[in-house]
Amino acid sequence: MTDCLFCRMVAGEIPADVVHETDRVLAFRDINPQAPTHVLVIPKQHHPTVGALALADPSLLGEVVVGAQTVAEQEGLVDDGGAEPGFRIVTNTGRQAGQTVHHVHLHVLGGRGLTWPPG
Repeated sequence: MTDCLFCRMVAGEIPADVVHETDRVLAFRDINPQAPTHVLVIPKQHHPTVGALALADPSLLGEVVVGAQTVAEQEGLVDDGGAEPGFRIVTNTGRQAGQTVHHVHLHVLGGRGLTWPPG
């Protein structure tokens, strides 16, 4: 999709601070971070929402979730038996939920205490 911001990032038309990449998944730092670690994990193939991706290609959704776990490990957010790290994975679906880019993406947030409910 030529008008999709994330598709343009995948195509290399828009620069991204990439932290993880596979043949089907891309992870990059959010340009407006809401936590010390804020990385977006996307499928390289365009799907507008997590539900649409789950219906179209469940294995790709699994790869995106594995990408989020990989990012959390790389960023030191996974408990290694020492400190008490942790992270949150968030996906927004639709305008009411705050989705502004209609290409499914998981937010990996961490590096500080995260409150509940999120707001």
